[in-house]
Amino acid sequence: MAVASNLTQFISLSLNPSRSLSHIPTSNPGLVTANNYYTFSSRTSLSVNGRRRRYGALSVQAMASSFGSRLEESVKKTVSENPVVVYSKTWCSYSSEVKLLFKRLGVEPLVIELDEMGPQGPQLQKLLERLTGQHTVPNVFIGK
Repeated sequence: MAVASNLTQFISLSLNPSRSLSHIPTSNPGLVTANNYYTFSSRTSLSVNGRRRRYGALSVQAMASSFGSRLEESVKKTVSENPVVVYSKTWCSYSSEVKLLFKRLGVEPLVIELDEMGPQGPQLQKLLERLTGQHTVPNVFIGK
């Protein structure tokens, strides 16, 4: 395969102290930029083909997984396919009031309880904040 033959031309790099993106706390919003890149800077030494050299600030970037974009597409699809969508938390009094209001009006919204979604709940809430600018629930979408 042509791609495999091109990979042999790359130089092997190792960072010392050993750092990798899997060790970077991705919960830190400062690490993820708007263009879906993880960015990490550190003063370190770099070994290139066995030769060690001390560098100042070293910046490492890697493309974020497509999970965020798939989640965004899922939210957009959910909102476009349902006349009323409420992103809620079961313990939130404001969410309870909104759900009660819709019930009184005879409206049956699609209710998505973020606190019952496991680890995907906080990720979804961060995405909703990015899309709407609102960081609290309920997040209500009505019509088109």
